[in-house]
Amino acid sequence: MLFHLLFPLRDSVSAFNVFRYITFRTAGAVLTALLLSLLLGPWFIRTLRRLSIGQNIRDVGPERHQVKAGTPTMGGVLIVTAIVVPTLLWARWSNPYVWIALGVTVCFGAIGFADDYLKVRRRHNQGLSARGKMLLLVGVAALAATIILRLPVRHEFTSTLFLPFFKDILVDLGLLYVPFVVVVLTGASNAVNLTDGLDGLAIGATLVAAATYTFFTYIAGNSVLAGYLQVAYIPGVGEVAVFCGALVGASLGFLWFNAHPAEVFMGDVGSLALGGAIGTVAVLAKQEILLVVVGGLFVLEALSVILQVGSFKLRGKRILRMAPLHHHFELVGWAEPKIIVRFWILAILFALLGLSTLKLR
Repeated sequence: MLFHLLFPLRDSVSAFNVFRYITFRTAGAVLTALLLSLLLGPWFIRTLRRLSIGQNIRDVGPERHQVKAGTPTMGGVLIVTAIVVPTLLWARWSNPYVWIALGVTVCFGAIGFADDYLKVRRRHNQGLSARGKMLLLVGVAALAATIILRLPVRHEFTSTLFLPFFKDILVDLGLLYVPFVVVVLTGASNAVNLTDGLDGLAIGATLVAAATYTFFTYIAGNSVLAGYLQVAYIPGVGEVAVFCGALVGASLGFLWFNAHPAEVFMGDVGSLALGGAIGTVAVLAKQEILLVVVGGLFVLEALSVILQVGSFKLRGKRILRMAPLHHHFELVGWAEPKIIVRFWILAILFALLGLSTLKLR
């Protein structure tokens, strides 16, 4: 909005010329999202407490988590608000990629909101059925993929898949592109959801991934940088860096309240929205495969659940004391803050490995 309001006045006030730069507006989105989170956070948490919207803790979880029962949840509403408002404020409304990223984030968040609402209403840790929730996520992801492929030709977005570490190997998925995007978006959202089990763990890892993809989207939208680093050039996708900036600021702001001991939990409304946002950005920047590296921590958490369930069904034995992975280390004896910080370190290392692919081509 600010771009459309103030940039046309650049001839009268030369200072408004800065709004042409994506870097300036991305920084503005980061700061706006952070301030919005910090300002609304206390009021929002008080409101959740007044409405008795508290977290239900599963009996099968670690016993130490029972003390967290009743902590306000559905804090993801604050996260989504702190993403949407700054993006609308600083991004160019004429850019379709921004609307796609916002649309997936809001829709995935709405699905998570419905799930959280049912849990709170029933006073039980069961919301939407697993099948129903997955069908809704798949539907939104398929719609987003279809819209991306039907964008006007000038955006030069194709169904081609670019592989990290290789500059000459391109794979045209053709009709398989939509199912592929569905897997990326639903996989990312569920992986973040599984990681959201300790105070600040998921939002900290999301912050790292969002900051990393801020660089990837900016580079992909810059013909000079994309050519130099030999990555896919997608005209217009650089504007998504503003959305990523809002995601970074919202994550920082929410972490202020979600850090151990947490004053509020994000709930499914937050974890599904964040996973959808990261997955969508990866698709738009043509760095879908690299999401496995940049979001390596999320992948480890999801794999731990898959392997645990698979091992128990096939062999009748568990390979971990408890899944997801962070619960295993809790039962091993690691203190919660130590697990969180060490997993954040892993998230940073995975992000740096992802960034290194820009020069290893």
